[in-house]
Amino acid sequence: MKRSGFLLSSASLAALGAAPAAAATAPGGTQLVERRADFDQAAFARLVGGPAAIRQVWEAVAFKPAMLNNIKNALNGLQFGFGLSPVAMVLAGHGPSAAYGYSDYVWQKYRIADFFNIRDASGRAPTSNIYYPATTTWNTADSPDDPSGRYQDASLVALQRRGVVVLTCHTAVEEQSRALIKGGFAPAGATPQDVSADILTHLIPGASVVPAMVAAVAVLQAKYHYTYVALTF
Repeated sequence: MKRSGFLLSSASLAALGAAPAAAATAPGGTQLVERRADFDQAAFARLVGGPAAIRQVWEAVAFKPAMLNNIKNALNGLQFGFGLSPVAMVLAGHGPSAAYGYSDYVWQKYRIADFFNIRDASGRAPTSNIYYPATTTWNTADSPDDPSGRYQDASLVALQRRGVVVLTCHTAVEEQSRALIKGGFAPAGATPQDVSADILTHLIPGASVVPAMVAAVAVLQAKYHYTYVALTF
């Protein structure tokens, strides 16, 4: 993605505790509404428009990690049951589900679990993105029937290794940055531009920023012929 430059004052950098190099640029810029000049549509097309027998976009708003297991099941069913390859899968998280694409740094610094009222299986608020790390070793000899094998790993990193594209909504980040400040989850004195830049430069590896997820879902369906999946629990 193209990154529009912006400057942070030394006071803002000190308040954020971010390295100047990391905070110097942010995917999509730090305006509330991302502009066309800040979005690399050619890169987006390469990311989502490659050859595929089946294309699915999974829209996630409410934070329901069971969806990751459903994506894993879809990959397995298409590969092993229907024998279809390659397939294209996109995780389109916005609202609270934008947190799937946030690194441990963001989860800890901005208390993302408390901000979104996310709790793990034990009822505690995670201080890191526990949904990202692989839960298995990546063994190419794994059987899809092995519960400890890679084909039953529903972590974000395992899904990415299987080709799932994780998108991050620029609009969600901008809106959440303002809410984090208002709720007292951001460092004192930080501006929305400071916080959004900090988040956008600390996403999980491979996450790609789109201007607005609700727009990206429409583009994926209309232009790239992705089928749409949204689950309710």
